[in-house]
Amino acid sequence: MNAQEIIDLIRNGESSTTQFKPDVSNSESIAQEIVAFANSKGGKILVGVDDKTGNIAGVEFRDIQRINNLVATAANDHVKSPVYVQSETIQIENKRIILITVPEGTDKPHTDKDGLIFIKNGSDKRKVVSREELARLLQASGNLYAEERIIRNSSVEDVDWEKFREFYEKKYKESFEKESLERYLQNLRLMEDGKLNIAGALLFGRNPSKLIPSFYISAVWFRGTEITNQEYKSSENITGTADILYRKAFDFIFSKLNKIQADQPFNSLGIPEIPEIVLKELLVNAVIHRDYFISDSIKIFMFDDRIEIRNPGKLPNNLTIEQIRKGLRRSRNSTGFSVFVVFMLAEV
Repeated sequence: MNAQEIIDLIRNGESSTTQFKPDVSNSESIAQEIVAFANSKGGKILVGVDDKTGNIAGVEFRDIQRINNLVATAANDHVKSPVYVQSETIQIENKRIILITVPEGTDKPHTDKDGLIFIKNGSDKRKVVSREELARLLQASGNLYAEERIIRNSSVEDVDWEKFREFYEKKYKESFEKESLERYLQNLRLMEDGKLNIAGALLFGRNPSKLIPSFYISAVWFRGTEITNQEYKSSENITGTADILYRKAFDFIFSKLNKIQADQPFNSLGIPEIPEIVLKELLVNAVIHRDYFISDSIKIFMFDDRIEIRNPGKLPNNLTIEQIRKGLRRSRNSTGFSVFVVFMLAEV
């Protein structure tokens, strides 16, 4: 960055990606700041700027090497896993500022030397204490997938083995041996130590609503164009395995769509106002790409003028609307899970 860009940055004040420090003298303290930036979206630390007033105090020439060595030691020895930070000295108004650039971490969650996890919270930082936040940090780095979480009160007895047999023989073109069911599931990463994970229950559970009661579809057909608490035309809570969720959700929507003439002859059958292929794609995406860390239902809201499908969770892994418009794609859940779901739904 050049001097003018630094001045503009200072004028805008501290934020979740920018921090000011008049000096750096404690490696443990700066390590926590590096951890917070690395666990968030990365950021810049300007050393030599008063964090209360934004005034440029500058750094003495004799302190430049000391600060750089201290920051490097903090990033390498007091941050786990280490983070590679860059520093440069920039002169502004005859004063020197050290610009430290911290990248977004690739091995989240990063911790300080005591194992504490920090993230940015506006211009400040805070400790991560909830399991949900920790899980999302692991998910963002690809070290944990929600659908691989183990269901502690499950066993191989909770598997619909006939459903699994049908899937296994169709996909792998080989005979299925019931006594090897647990081994098959473990090889496919659907079970561990005799316990199903969320993916296993969603795909082949005998009674998924018992094992994972929050993972269902809530479908409501409202009167008019707004949500009301008083009146609706139809409502249904859809439960079951992934293929059943998909099929029943499609039936709920499709049966209520208007069938339009669309320039056809008078005696022709009407065409659904929303093409079948569009509905199928939306519902497949809803099942595959929802956030399984969040215990909540997928919601389908039908109105006179539109259909809304609402998934638990935000866009995955820092994906933005602008990136989606440019064609960028990122998966929230594992590729293996997506393959299983797509294969099963293709059979519906």
